Amino acid sequence: MTAPQDPASGSGNPFPQRGGPIQVFYAPPEAPRRPMISHAEGIYMWDTDGKRYLDATSGPVVSNIGHGNGRVLAAMAEQAGKVCYASRALFENQANIALAERVAALAGPGFERVFVVSGGSEATEAAIKLARHHAVACGEAGRWKVLAREPGYHGATLGAAAITGDPETDAVFGPVMRIMPRVPAPFTYRVPGNLDAETHARHCAEALETAILDEGPDNVLAFIMEPVGGLATGALVAPDAYYTAVREICSRHGVLLIFDEVMSGAGRTGRFLAAEHWPDARPDLVILAKGVAAGYTPLGMVLAPREMVEKVVAAGGFLHGHTYSANPLSCAVGEAVLAEVMDRDLIGNAERMGILLGERLQVLARHSGIVGDVRGLGLLRAIEIVADKTTKAPFPPARKAIARIVELGLDRGLLLYSRSTAGGRYGEWLMITPPLIVTDAQLDEMMALLTEVLDRFEAETRS
Repeated sequence: MTAPQDPASGSGNPFPQRGGPIQVFYAPPEAPRRPMISHAEGIYMWDTDGKRYLDATSGPVVSNIGHGNGRVLAAMAEQAGKVCYASRALFENQANIALAERVAALAGPGFERVFVVSGGSEATEAAIKLARHHAVACGEAGRWKVLAREPGYHGATLGAAAITGDPETDAVFGPVMRIMPRVPAPFTYRVPGNLDAETHARHCAEALETAILDEGPDNVLAFIMEPVGGLATGALVAPDAYYTAVREICSRHGVLLIFDEVMSGAGRTGRFLAAEHWPDARPDLVILAKGVAAGYTPLGMVLAPREMVEKVVAAGGFLHGHTYSANPLSCAVGEAVLAEVMDRDLIGNAERMGILLGERLQVLARHSGIVGDVRGLGLLRAIEIVADKTTKAPFPPARKAIARIVELGLDRGLLLYSRSTAGGRYGEWLMITPPLIVTDAQLDEMMALLTEVLDRFEAETRS
């Protein structure tokens, strides 16, 4: 698995003195090199030594339609043969129009306008700026505060990080960004005191209203949340009443509700938008990325109502943009990806396979001594890893449990995605999010590998 060390790297450092892979920014000097990717097809990837890996998490929950899709590759080549880039300031392009019309149709009423960017962080920034510009256009210039949940994650740029509920990020980058107010996330496994999940969720919704009142309702612009949690909360799904309460609170105080569906959108939960699971809690803005281009190109977008955009345009136009906004090549790729998702009924497959995956993960939890919780919707699932299932106590940080499980997965040919949010203070989990093309037989293969990896970790822990 370990790539050979570069002779110029010097002793104790596996990376070369100049250049090097991106991992040089992340890995400690003693860390082994990651495998060198060779090629990929479907839900599998191969390194240059010929070892095969089953991708149990679609990379970072991005490769929704798997690798090597011929339709997408053909669309990419066709568009590249015409034009790869054309400035939005000088040209319209048909690929952008086709993608925007398809997404708006799939999203349904209230999302008639699509602003296309290059990824999730850019989309978060664009949504915040659009919300702010709309408030100014409507004569509500006092609204600027964006409330978010802790823990949460909405991107890595400074604007997105300011609304990301991560104390570790705040500690490092706080001096160069304006940290926004936070409210508690409605966890269903670790709940405070003697509360149950329903009561805790109600208290979290009440905390949102309290925060709006404390900050001043005329100062609060928006509340942003993931309807189904991503890596920061491990596929968290709150009780249904929470979504209804949040929508009512935001509407009551004139606060925009933004759903971050970077992970949950584009069909992963068994609906095009996860918001569709809660029709009485429809958001005002939606952020999409990852699955809309399925890793074939960087792509993200903001979905907005026509009326909001018209007010901003009437006030002089949106004061925001990126060089690669709506570039033809990425739009053509995104259009081909979504055409594949719809023509192959991959959203339906996500719902069907998601039910099976949830059932099999529950069986795994009963078998395993370290799986404390299973949660999620569709093919956006997670398992929480604990040292003691009775007390829900996590492993001590020095054990580096999640990192070790990921390493064991690599050894066994299983690709896993994890994070110890805020140094593990909220728990530790593994995302289980295979591509939407996954079959019943492939789920069995994945579960067998996952069971073996967790059993090996348990055996190590006992010894």
